[in-house]
Amino acid sequence: MTTHRRDLAAMIAPLGRALMAAEQPILAAHGLSMWAYVVLLALDDGPARGQGVLAQEIGADKTRIIAVLDDLQERGLIERTPDPTDRRARVLALTPKGRRLRDATQADIQAREDRLLAKLPAADRLGFLNALATLADLPRDEITGD
Repeated sequence: MTTHRRDLAAMIAPLGRALMAAEQPILAAHGLSMWAYVVLLALDDGPARGQGVLAQEIGADKTRIIAVLDDLQERGLIERTPDPTDRRARVLALTPKGRRLRDATQADIQAREDRLLAKLPAADRLGFLNALATLADLPRDEITGD
């Protein structure tokens, strides 16, 4: 006997939109756009080799991300240095100021998320986060079947 459940996208998409809406006032309080925050999070993994590579990694249009990177650089949150292996390219990295802002923003976002997660029984909370992390880490082609 099969049990009826909603499709994953039907559950996750509205939840994702609501979570992003909940993040907006926090991002605004920290002076960040959603894309700027995504860039700061992505650079936590270490320097990125070029804005095209970064745009691809975060799913952004590379022409659209230039203004975001310019703003972050002007504010001293990221730095762009010549790539030693390709002088035409730039390596993008967080500055200490960028890391502090990213950490403060993430702490405020996760504090709000913790209030939402508290609606789950404690035993389910860790399982939910682990399952979500596992699915989020899957390569896109494994999800889409490409």
